[in-house]
Amino acid sequence: MKVKLLGITLASLLIVTGCSGHDKSGKPSEHPNEAAEQEAEPKEYSNTFPLTGIRTDEAVNQRAVAVMVNNHPKARPQSGLSKADIVYELLAEGEVTRFLAIYQSEKPKRVGPVRSARDYYIRLAKGFNSLYILHGYSPEAKELLEQGYMDHLNGLKYDGTLFKREPSRKAPHNSYISFKNILKGAKNHSYNMDTPPGPFTFLEKEQVNNLGGEAAEEADVSYHSSQFDVHYEYDSKIQKYKRYTAEELTVDEETNKPVLIDNLLVIDAPHQVTDSKGRRDIDLQAGGKGYLLQKGKANEVDWELENDIIVPLIHGSEAGFVPGKTWVNVIPDVSDLSIKP
Repeated sequence: MKVKLLGITLASLLIVTGCSGHDKSGKPSEHPNEAAEQEAEPKEYSNTFPLTGIRTDEAVNQRAVAVMVNNHPKARPQSGLSKADIVYELLAEGEVTRFLAIYQSEKPKRVGPVRSARDYYIRLAKGFNSLYILHGYSPEAKELLEQGYMDHLNGLKYDGTLFKREPSRKAPHNSYISFKNILKGAKNHSYNMDTPPGPFTFLEKEQVNNLGGEAAEEADVSYHSSQFDVHYEYDSKIQKYKRYTAEELTVDEETNKPVLIDNLLVIDAPHQVTDSKGRRDIDLQAGGKGYLLQKGKANEVDWELENDIIVPLIHGSEAGFVPGKTWVNVIPDVSDLSIKP
């Protein structure tokens, strides 16, 4: 399968290090007949969420929480994915993918099913200085965590207390944790939860409106398994991507609302099977190629790891994100991506 994307024009894509523009709210008019003729005054917001670029009056100093989320067909639909600021999808073993969901601007009522860790997920979570939530681990992941690599809460220790089993599902696809219990566990361990992650780079409103690139209404990401291959479709009415796996729309179990994506980053990285169970080593230090899809357009990028954060680059400069939610698919070869206008 080859990437169907040629002749990308990058001239109109501006790379900036600022944050998104202000939102607007309607202002009541004393003269109803004139209201339609008056432009709504922009509201000044005092803060910006670091991982979404969304302006807010809320406090933004909360620590990020990274949760290992199960993606086995028996674990779908998952709870809490729609509220994640960024989700990383990588192979865990064989052709089975797993999610690392990063929460900072929103806190779902509960998240899950929670699954076991791999060392490369842990290193990505560390890049956000997050509290890491997992239920079990590979030998390499166990070694990292037992060395005190990062703050974490493990369902192996707190099964039945902080972590709860969902009776309607079977193990190992039924472990869940509420954000109330995440904060309770953090307090019990005296983990500091007031340090936010460093901010992403976001495009200004004008740059978003003038975004260049090749048309990208659909994208298919192959993990060489019909149960885990991913399809994305751009919804021009809401200007966001929707995600499908095994031809099923990805929705949040709690609300039945679809996961909506503003930035879709698909990158390749060297993969190597390391044991008889099909566990893999994924080299996220290597850098590589990829594509960044935003607003129905795609641009070819390079990527590198900066302080354990995957950063897309265009002509050597950091590519700005559209304010909103981000999804990152890591695949062995960029030819496993197909983009359609």
